[in-house]
Amino acid sequence: MDRITESLLTDFSVEHSVTGLPEDKRFEHFAAYLTVRKHYAETFDTSDIITGSGGDTGIDALAIIANNVLITDVDQVEELVSVNGYLEVTFAFVQADRGTSFQSAKIGQLGYGIRDFFNEHPQMVRNQTVSDAAFIMETLYKKSAKFTRGNPTCRIYYVTTGKWQNDQNLEARLKTEISDINATGLFTQVDLTPIGADGIQRLYNQAKNAITREFSFPNRTVVPDIAGVKEAHLGFLPASEFMKIICDDDGTIIKTLFYENVRDWQDYNGVNREIRDTLTAGDRDRFVLMNNGITIIARSLQATANRFVVGDFQVVNGCQTSHVLHDNQAHLEGVRVPVRLIATQDEGVFASIIRATNRQSEVKEDQFFALTDFAKRLEQFFQSGPVARHLYYERRSRQYDSHTGEKTRIISHPNLVKAYGAMFGGEPHRTTRDFAALSAKVGKEMFLDDDRLEPYYTAASAFYRLEFEFRNQRLDPKYKTARFALLYAARLLANTAQLPARNSREMARYCATIDSKLWEPGEADSLFAAAASVVEEVAAHDLKRDTVRTQPFTDNLEKRCLAMSALGTAN
Repeated sequence: MDRITESLLTDFSVEHSVTGLPEDKRFEHFAAYLTVRKHYAETFDTSDIITGSGGDTGIDALAIIANNVLITDVDQVEELVSVNGYLEVTFAFVQADRGTSFQSAKIGQLGYGIRDFFNEHPQMVRNQTVSDAAFIMETLYKKSAKFTRGNPTCRIYYVTTGKWQNDQNLEARLKTEISDINATGLFTQVDLTPIGADGIQRLYNQAKNAITREFSFPNRTVVPDIAGVKEAHLGFLPASEFMKIICDDDGTIIKTLFYENVRDWQDYNGVNREIRDTLTAGDRDRFVLMNNGITIIARSLQATANRFVVGDFQVVNGCQTSHVLHDNQAHLEGVRVPVRLIATQDEGVFASIIRATNRQSEVKEDQFFALTDFAKRLEQFFQSGPVARHLYYERRSRQYDSHTGEKTRIISHPNLVKAYGAMFGGEPHRTTRDFAALSAKVGKEMFLDDDRLEPYYTAASAFYRLEFEFRNQRLDPKYKTARFALLYAARLLANTAQLPARNSREMARYCATIDSKLWEPGEADSLFAAAASVVEEVAAHDLKRDTVRTQPFTDNLEKRCLAMSALGTAN
């Protein structure tokens, strides 16, 4: 391994709390993070996608992304179908090799393992992680009628520390494997991408730094001063210049630029067909007059004459237009795109523009929770204690992309809702199987203005520590299906007192007792070991989702933990 890659791996290992793992395992986490992040930019834990050792079918990491959600549990599939009514799926496979050369045999092994993964009658031995992923895959394909935007895509990455030399034999092997996987008829697109040391360094820099783009913007007018806005411009861009903003170096549209849009790409519905027809017909020069345009908000903007450089930006309105333009690049000559470019670092301005632009489509209020005062207070509270105990509440998508500390300390809003609902709401069985119902309680039955902030921090601390236990192999991964039951059991065992009112001062003292155990490594290890033991006991050693994700199981778990506490056998 070259010195630069080794240094990057060391930095990654610290940031993602995997320093205790052997180098080959850390490299698997590293490669998985860099490649999967191209398709899923939200905060995620690499331990959820690493396949483990033995029975991995030649695949080191496997990510299933549906409707911009990383699917780690089959119950999420049902949830997405009920909420969205469609499924847009990407499978990402990673093979990570610290060697300094690419090998044809390993390309073949990877391709064979992937084909076997999708085989209705697999021939290879599968470990539990691969089996669970295959079950999710089978569930998705059983709902193929919901693939209204096309069959899934398959993205494959072979990562080494060497240099891809465009060797003719290796190129031929790549094409053969792509062709064989395509022949299954399961995908709209299959890519197999070799990534060497240069690619690792490039992807790492992209992951560490906010996206920046440079383009020419001569046809514009400057908007007069507006409070909270550094500068703003209205005008139009040649479509070719706009493509430079929304595409990566490979010409692929950067999906993460559209996360602040409430509506994702809607495929060619009636409106989008009309936009396409305008481009492909003879009146494309009228596009600038017929289209509502694009709104871009950037946290950094530098302009030199007509050359603009934007950084840390979002396309907050114009997702549909952007995708149609990208799909029809052969018809963009003479096309101009109306653009509003706004530079601000004021969160209030940023939020108000997002809210206003997204009001053009139907939006639920809970999607704007990140903009509330409670969410902002919670974010500050997470970082108000001792530095060693700091966590980062990610109330807005990709908010901490440029964070230089431990990435594992970033707690996303969905994970906080689940952790709090499990620990303090007493509903661990609903966190995955019925997350929509749990999430609907935000602002109504939890995350209320007069709530104490401590239990939310305690829930986040427990989630952070539990994931550390899994990631560093201190807890058997078989308990992952019951991770939120573990959080509930941990609270009941860590503090045997009755749960106080959530807006009372007593709640702060109650949580402090639990925090003292969670942030002391030895006590945390013992606490979660005890929680795992009681969960397995109540489950009668059957940790399947249909066992541990039911109300009766939660009730029995509570009774058993309380009985243990009464006998003085809890941690």
